Amino acid sequence: MWRWAGLGVTAILSAALPATAQQTYPERPIHVMVGFPAGSGADIGVRVLAERLQDVSKQKVIVENKPGAGSNIAIGLVTKARPDGYMVLMAASSAMAGSRFIYKDFKIDTETELTPAAMLWRSTFILTVAPASPINSVAELTNLLKTKPRTLHGFSNQTGQLAAAAYLANVGATSNPVSYRGAAEAVGDLNSGTLDFVMLDGAFASGQFRNGRIKPLGVSTTQRSSAMPEVPTMQEAGVAGFEFAPFWAAYVPKGTPQPIVDTLTGWFHQVIEHEITRERFKSTGSIPVPGGPDMVRAALKFEIVKWAGWVKAAGIEPQ
Repeated sequence: MWRWAGLGVTAILSAALPATAQQTYPERPIHVMVGFPAGSGADIGVRVLAERLQDVSKQKVIVENKPGAGSNIAIGLVTKARPDGYMVLMAASSAMAGSRFIYKDFKIDTETELTPAAMLWRSTFILTVAPASPINSVAELTNLLKTKPRTLHGFSNQTGQLAAAAYLANVGATSNPVSYRGAAEAVGDLNSGTLDFVMLDGAFASGQFRNGRIKPLGVSTTQRSSAMPEVPTMQEAGVAGFEFAPFWAAYVPKGTPQPIVDTLTGWFHQVIEHEITRERFKSTGSIPVPGGPDMVRAALKFEIVKWAGWVKAAGIEPQ
């Protein structure tokens, strides 16, 4: 269970903006930055929220995809943006907590250089093979990885990289990692036979599953995915202690006026609690987690400690 889950909810209900500021913000479109390509699992979740945010803010919301370096490009752009509430970052804890341990050149202090506005959702990850693969279970994949002379697996973000490494370490198998800019390219190589498995973001994987482009073997969370209830969790499949469920949150540049932060917090609470949002997330296996800035700060601090241990245990060298 998430130790920080009880924080921040009551605070967001009382968030209010002074009358004068309410009349002036927002006066123009709000730009939402996401560090993954259009059509990715991250992009799917962000656009669900952006659509509802547009309704509650009464202003146009523009999603800007800035893929590359596991969201680090998008994070850097927002840290340098004007602190006026018109540029919002939506990012996963894998980037906000994990990048400092995975990328040598990541110099951003995500705890101090950005201001959290709201907790949004938690995502699942799915261990997948090609639909034509003879492999039908995690145990069968493990056996293949232990007996095949050379194996390859793909990932397109920090959680996919770490979760795959953790799985391999847990079962005592080896495989060569291949990094991809986006999950779609990894699925293409999975289907061509280049890759033996891919650890995919659950929102993207759910669509690929419905379209017959992947075969899911295990879910990274301790509970089964609402989008694929027939697929066992990795723990049910025999991988003890396996759990990866990064959280997504909204951030603005440091120095953004508190009344604007409070307004965004209140808006995001409405967005996350909306019935349409919850139904859309259920269809992709994502888990809505409404919460305010204090919840995000506590969760990020907790995740940084966990990522330090995870990366060391998995033997991942910063690149």
